[in-house]
Amino acid sequence: MRATRKLVILMIIAVLASAFALLAADKQSKSKSKQARAAGPAQMEENKKILHALNRLTFGPHPGDVEKVSAEGLDKWFEQQLHPDKIDNSQLEARLAPFRTLKMSTTEMVENFPPPQVVRALENGRMSLPSDPGKRAIYESRMAAYEQRQQKKEQTIDADMKTDAQGDEQMTPEQRNARQKDREARMFADIDSAQLLQMPPEQRYNNILKMTPEERVELARAVKGPEAMQLVDGMKPEQRETIQAILQPQLVVGGELAQAKVLRAIYSERQLEEVMTDFWFNHFNVFINKGPDRYMVTAYERDVIREHAFGKFRDLLVATAKSPAMLFYLDNWQSVGPDSDLAKYGPQRPGAQKRFRRFGMQPPPRPQANNKNRPSGLNENYAREIMELHTLGVDGGYTQKDVTELAKVLTGWSIQQPQRGGDFFYNERAHEPGTKHVLGHEIKEHGQDEAMQVFDILAHHPSTAKFISKKLAMRFVSDTPPQSLIDKMTETFLKKDGDIREVLRTMFRSPEFWAADAYRAKVKTPLEFVASAVRASGVDVQNALPLVQQLNKMGMPLYAMQPPTGYSMKAETWVNSSALVNRMNFALALGVGRLPGLTPNPQAMLHGENPSDTNAAVATLENTLLAGDISAQTHAVIEKQLSDPQVAQRRLDDPAKPPNYGAIAGLIMGSPEFQRR
Repeated sequence: MRATRKLVILMIIAVLASAFALLAADKQSKSKSKQARAAGPAQMEENKKILHALNRLTFGPHPGDVEKVSAEGLDKWFEQQLHPDKIDNSQLEARLAPFRTLKMSTTEMVENFPPPQVVRALENGRMSLPSDPGKRAIYESRMAAYEQRQQKKEQTIDADMKTDAQGDEQMTPEQRNARQKDREARMFADIDSAQLLQMPPEQRYNNILKMTPEERVELARAVKGPEAMQLVDGMKPEQRETIQAILQPQLVVGGELAQAKVLRAIYSERQLEEVMTDFWFNHFNVFINKGPDRYMVTAYERDVIREHAFGKFRDLLVATAKSPAMLFYLDNWQSVGPDSDLAKYGPQRPGAQKRFRRFGMQPPPRPQANNKNRPSGLNENYAREIMELHTLGVDGGYTQKDVTELAKVLTGWSIQQPQRGGDFFYNERAHEPGTKHVLGHEIKEHGQDEAMQVFDILAHHPSTAKFISKKLAMRFVSDTPPQSLIDKMTETFLKKDGDIREVLRTMFRSPEFWAADAYRAKVKTPLEFVASAVRASGVDVQNALPLVQQLNKMGMPLYAMQPPTGYSMKAETWVNSSALVNRMNFALALGVGRLPGLTPNPQAMLHGENPSDTNAAVATLENTLLAGDISAQTHAVIEKQLSDPQVAQRRLDDPAKPPNYGAIAGLIMGSPEFQRR
């Protein structure tokens, strides 16, 4: 522990200099790129191409990947990655099997892990309890927690409430809180959490189900952090989810989704699919912590983003537009045309307007302003983001008038009961009637098909082709991609009807992708860094939660970017002293095995070698983790720190003790060179 602390302190000092070195190197790389573009890019050395492809088209090389791609052929490997359905991914699927929510519909997740609105429906008698014992325990526990919150709220509001049978009406708020805690402690007195944790998984599970709902609520309050993980240790997947749902149902859905994303990035054989899924999710970003979106994001990523990652851009655009996650996130589900029937006459049963007209009756008047059931007006949020972020780009040639007209076109695109996990539906009564004009095109009144016509226009617009091509080039080539590459990809986009596979092929076959100055020129995002470090080190992940928590520390909580812009791909966002210190601490903890649920595998990093000398170990690990691409400055910093026996964890009286491979690997993975791909 003493040596580890010293190592961390030393690296924090060193990393401050590394931050500036990374920034300087990035500026130098951009300068060289500009100079090279004038005469055409100098090409990369042949022996670097496979590693370059693995760094750009995957989440980083796994031990043995370079040799595998070399034997298979780079072009053949790339073509296989473009068709993920043909690649066996059974090992990853086995790791994801315990996460049942990944295959559930949104409605099923709402039913199995009830959000507050479902609990309120139960409390008000609009729903009945399920018969399944596990589900029933979840619902009863959530109802008990809800009732306790309501009681506490009422007690807070009623300042003059009688305190208890003792008649002490002059108790202070502190005394009331102490009394409440005492009651809770007495309620929980018969539940020994330590004894519960010692039970076999099956017995532990059955005993929790036998508790009263109030006891389960108190158990949830008593068992936190590592103990909460121990509580479900060894249980079957469904049992584990049931207990976790008793503690906090909404965290089960988000927690499994986040863990699955990390595991996919690390273990999927369909690496390019994972990279593209991450890219498109970020492009069509939604925020998981906005109301029912926490239940909708799983289906959004699975059925919309991943399903269309390599297809036609128009299909992906339409799929995102119909997704309840997007409709709710950008509020289009509540957008109502100013002259629509819903705005004029208010909410009515289907067919009500027709019945009024059939009998020659005057429709009811417009609802008054103070009517709480009055529908919302026109919402331009989604229309604006479609043009600015999803298709044309901020300089794509649209006007505010185009945004307003597109918002009218999109009225009626809504969600059936979003709080219950409902799907897309078209609400004709909310749709704005009449002709619209978008980007110089006349859109005649045609209900839902109006939007489909505009999506065709947007998907085939030259500004969209350029914007998407540039963004792909930024992800795979450079923060400032050559215009020549953007032009080639744009041309392919337009000629091939927005076929993403064809655009990627054009990029892969371009000299710009293989330019010498593109090698290790992109700074990794936190997700790319964490996934690449685990992949490179061969660490076995039994529990991905610690990795999810590390991403939170690094400023990239998964699915939790609130603005629709998504996370930045540019170095300037992620290169600063604080961020690099967090990365260094993570790399070191990963290397020496200090992250729970992750088991180091030194032999995977060493590729079968077993150097007994520290210097030899450094050389070996620099080669296996970085292919020898390490600067003299970084190498000198590592050697200097490892020259201290305490830092290297080698006793002066025991020179035969092998080097601390994990500490050395942690230093290398925390280096500026490993931060780049």
